[in-house]
Amino acid sequence: MKIATWNVNSLKIRLPHVLDWLAEHKPDALCLQELKMEDKAFPHEALAEAGYQAATNGQKTYNGVAILTPTAASDIVRDLPGFADEQKRIIAASVDGVRVICGYFPNGQAVGSEKFEYKLRWLAALTEWVREEMARHPKLVLTGDFNIAPEARDAHPEWTDEIHVSEPERAAFRALTDLGLVDAFRLFEQPERSFSWWDYRMLAFRRNFGLRIDHILVSEPLRAACRSCAVDKAPRRLERPSDHAPVVLDVDA
Repeated sequence: MKIATWNVNSLKIRLPHVLDWLAEHKPDALCLQELKMEDKAFPHEALAEAGYQAATNGQKTYNGVAILTPTAASDIVRDLPGFADEQKRIIAASVDGVRVICGYFPNGQAVGSEKFEYKLRWLAALTEWVREEMARHPKLVLTGDFNIAPEARDAHPEWTDEIHVSEPERAAFRALTDLGLVDAFRLFEQPERSFSWWDYRMLAFRRNFGLRIDHILVSEPLRAACRSCAVDKAPRRLERPSDHAPVVLDVDA
């Protein structure tokens, strides 16, 4: 089973990239973030022609998440239960016996800001809900743009901004792994300075000045079944790319 996550930073702009990537890689589940479109604008027809269906949770201009699958997913949940929020950041679905949660985690803007406090509240609510989901679904994958680089090696050494690398954010990431989730990327030997996001400015991608903030966490029953997990940089090299690259997990599930 191949599960991938990709913040496309506007599906309207990046749809050709997504369609080409689906044709080449044929994932069993592709989790998308930052759709930046309402559900009624989602390109279901184009994706159907590519052999995919979509469960969506969209929002005009901002946010938005979706899970693309070759056959219809089931038991779909949109938004964090019990957390009042107008921002569309969560969608979950069962795919071939695996519970897949796709999230676009808040950015947080700056440490100490109101948006940062919202990020921490959102993360706390997510953690409690994922705990409940894991009790119902032993085979679970939590994936998406976390907007957190969990360790020093996940940020370029010259990264000086506190956001994404602050201790409160990293503690929130650890709270998720303490539930019994494992960072699939770190189950395998990886190149040094492996990142999934690079700013559009300052030739960041060419200089590999980036962060690893896109993650795939797996529950313990899936750990031994993981075969590989890697960042696919190829789409980041395209014309008008997303600033994120896909992360891809192969698992015998």
